[in-house]
Amino acid sequence: MTATPIRLRAQDAEDLKVVSACLQDAILPIGDMCFLPEESRFVLVANRFKWETADRRRPGPTADDDHLNPFERVNCGVRIEGVTAVKLRGLDVRDRAQILELLSVEAAEGALVLNFAGGACIRLESPSWTCFVEDLGEPWPTGCKPCHPLEDEQ
Repeated sequence: MTATPIRLRAQDAEDLKVVSACLQDAILPIGDMCFLPEESRFVLVANRFKWETADRRRPGPTADDDHLNPFERVNCGVRIEGVTAVKLRGLDVRDRAQILELLSVEAAEGALVLNFAGGACIRLESPSWTCFVEDLGEPWPTGCKPCHPLEDEQ
């Protein structure tokens, strides 16, 4: 049984919590993001960890290395409509190969905020936004499950 690819639309802060949970720990090169001002659109393609299947066995026939690669990642397209401006903090857009790890997507007053590991963030100014998220292609196996130690444990 193959897990269904996600296809989501968020239009308010509550919807965005689901999107944020699905995109947590997605990784992407900064070069895989783009603001299209003439279309009032911000787009990105991320390598998404499939949290929704992390506690299940991978679908399909069993392979000898399943114990080495028990998790999955999939490419995921994100499109945010209604964006009027983009503000960056802690990012060098000239470093097109810079790899980012997305921690959360949050609604703010008149904006969406993408928070990345290391304190970087992208603020998407928008008086009225809609966010679309869709898995692209087939997932692939990975042995690495993202981990976030609690501050008290450090």
